[in-house]
Parts: sequence; structure tokens; C-alpha cells
Amino acid sequence: MIVLYAEDNPGDQLLAQEALRESGVKIDLRLVNDGRELILYLSQCERRSDESIPRPHIILLDLNMPGKGGLEALVEIKSNPFLWDIPIIVLTSSNAETDIARAYEAGATAYVRKPTSYSRLVRMMRALGKFWDKAKMPQSADDPWPDYAVARMNGGADDHES
Repeated sequence: MIVLYAEDNPGDQLLAQEALRESGVKIDLRLVNDGRELILYLSQCERRSDESIPRPHIILLDLNMPGKGGLEALVEIKSNPFLWDIPIIVLTSSNAETDIARAYEAGATAYVRKPTSYSRLVRMMRALGKFWDKAKMPQSADDPWPDYAVARMNGGADDHES
């Protein structure tokens, strides 16, 4: 699974990489430094068919970045017919109700406040990996997203598949 993390703070980037390693989750974490780099990365993967710049399965997005901020990038991604279906988890230090409301109005899949300790960050990365491992994802670019993504959180049992 490829996760693209837009975060301007090098310390937070490093902590995320270390927490991911410690969590044992098999995620290919790609980093960009701001909203401009995020949009550039996504536009490059949109134009390439050779997978040299792979399309992320999930985007982790900080809101408070210099230049093009997270909210502006979120709106741009969700208005793009090639990118709108990528789940975007806002991962930010802000707990402001206005930021939360704006993120969801713009199309965020989830809003998560950055963990306050390294051990909580490790647990969050582990939970992220487990959840998306169980989520139904399209098999190929030719297989459109279903009307909604269905997460199977029942331990992997296939009882409820159609």
C-alpha cells in the first residue's frame, strides 16, 4: 500500500517514518513537503502510465503548511476526476472546530489530530495499516470505485460479501 504524506515539518516526517517502521505495517510511505509538491506529485502520477510515480492508495494531509496549504490542496484533489476517489486523512495538530468542519466539507475521509506521543503515533500507524488492509480497494485502474468503500472490520471473514 502506498501512502503519500504531505507534511512540511521534517521532524514530523521523520517521526512518521520511524513510527511506521516500528509498527511493522507494510506501507510504502512517500513524502512531500507542502500542498504544491502534493499536487505536483499527483499530477505526475496522473500523466504517467509506467508506474514510476505510483498513485497513492491514501493521502495523509497536514492542514497548516506554507504556500499551498492542506485545505487548498484537498479542494483541488477532490475536484479532479482522476484523483477525487483517493481517501484523504487530515493529520494535523489543529483541534479547531472550524478546521474540522472545513476539512469534511472539502471532502476529507477522516480528520485525525496528530498524536501527542511517539507511542501513540506508532499505534495510529498500526491502526491505519490494519484498517486499510481490510478496506475494499479497486483491483485496477479499469475497475471503478464502488459507490462507497466498504471496510471489513470483522477479522477478515467473508460472510458479508456480495
